[in-house]
Amino acid sequence: MALIPCQVLRVAILLSYCSILCNYKAIEMPSHQTYGGSWKFLTFIDLVIQAVFFGICVLTDLSSLLTRGSGNQEQERQLKKLISLRDWMLAVLAFPVGIFVVAVFWIIYAYDREMIYPKLLDNFIPGWLNHGML
Repeated sequence: MALIPCQVLRVAILLSYCSILCNYKAIEMPSHQTYGGSWKFLTFIDLVIQAVFFGICVLTDLSSLLTRGSGNQEQERQLKKLISLRDWMLAVLAFPVGIFVVAVFWIIYAYDREMIYPKLLDNFIPGWLNHGML
């Protein structure tokens, strides 16, 4: 039952997303105090979707490691449902929203930085956190 590199990578990505979420929520920004808070930003919504998706991936990997070779039909059926949920989430939420957010952000950023990410935000959000969120 040795871990394979993709499983270790998924755990690392999940931990990375969780640490970025914690750092982002710790930042005091004026926009967090208004209606909708962080949830009005598509980049934040995408970050949460990606974190949930990789959480499901890690759960699927752990379930497949624990049920491998058990021969229990009920466990295999539950694992297939979990794999279906993971595949659905990738196809419907994680990939399309992720690609849309990154493409739109960088296109608008290249056109006019002040429109999407004003220089004022550099005082609140460090550069590494901004790039980690996208």
